[in-house]
Amino acid sequence: MAVLVTGGAGFIGAHIVNDVLDMKENVVVLDDLSGGFRENINPKATFVEGSINDVSLVKRIFEQHRIEYVFHLAAYAAEGLSHFIKRFNYENNLIGSVNLINASVNHDVKCFVFTSSIAVYGPAQLPMREEMTPMPEDSYGIAKLAVEQELKASKHMFDLNYIIFRPHNVYGEYQNIGDKYRNVVGIFMNQIMQGQPLTVFGDGEQTRAFSYIRDVSPTIAMAIREPKAYNEIFNIGADEVFTVNTLAKVVCRALGVEPKIKHLQARREVVHAYSDHAKIRRIFGDGQPTGLENGVRAMAEWAKRVGARKSKKFDNIEIVKNLPPSWQG
Repeated sequence: MAVLVTGGAGFIGAHIVNDVLDMKENVVVLDDLSGGFRENINPKATFVEGSINDVSLVKRIFEQHRIEYVFHLAAYAAEGLSHFIKRFNYENNLIGSVNLINASVNHDVKCFVFTSSIAVYGPAQLPMREEMTPMPEDSYGIAKLAVEQELKASKHMFDLNYIIFRPHNVYGEYQNIGDKYRNVVGIFMNQIMQGQPLTVFGDGEQTRAFSYIRDVSPTIAMAIREPKAYNEIFNIGADEVFTVNTLAKVVCRALGVEPKIKHLQARREVVHAYSDHAKIRRIFGDGQPTGLENGVRAMAEWAKRVGARKSKKFDNIEIVKNLPPSWQG
């Protein structure tokens, strides 16, 4: 029997692979390397290069490896960009997920663990709590919510157990710092290592609770061994809220440079976003969260080792109206 981790060459997925291997499970990684890196994959895992949109490949993996649990992290998680890549977003973040759900039902998977997002809540619901009615305002959040609803329907119809996590603003080692469309901590570090100013949308007073990866991934991994977590939804991440301006200063300190910030035109985005974590604490305990300074410093040491990465233009833009100028080149 084996555990399947989709997106296991990516940021959070690579950490989940390591955590599940530490639990003495056999791990199969499915990743198309569109956003992740081969060097992120633990050599103890079995790696299959391919897409969750390849239905025949997905079926073959479930049949050959006798998949018992699924951790589904494969996604294109550029929330702001999702407005402009709607078809791409739904094909990869929704249809690909349905392919995995179908296979999980057909092969009697014991539990399907899905990383959703606080993007499902939408704006003006603070702090975000699991019992709130989701009101996503971007295509990424809509896709994530649709997968959540599909998992609930599959539990009702086919008794497929699930656990849904809604992480937020996670940063840390293995992050794709070359992706200019998502993950602000990685973007800042990449810009600094290339001698560029930090680009901040708007006035930089947007607030987020930035969450260090090692405070997130072990809980997600161990959830399959916690019966009380089955068929539940959990917010997961940090409690303390910081502005993007504060984050920029913290990143600069970690890399030993003076802040040089270039403010860009504000995006249409949720200005303030943070979650309540009372529910996850009731099941998994409190833990000892990593402070922003310490977490960013740990990521900075890793980033210096891997070096700067060239940012690539996304070639599948479907809508150009209102696309931020910095994303057009």
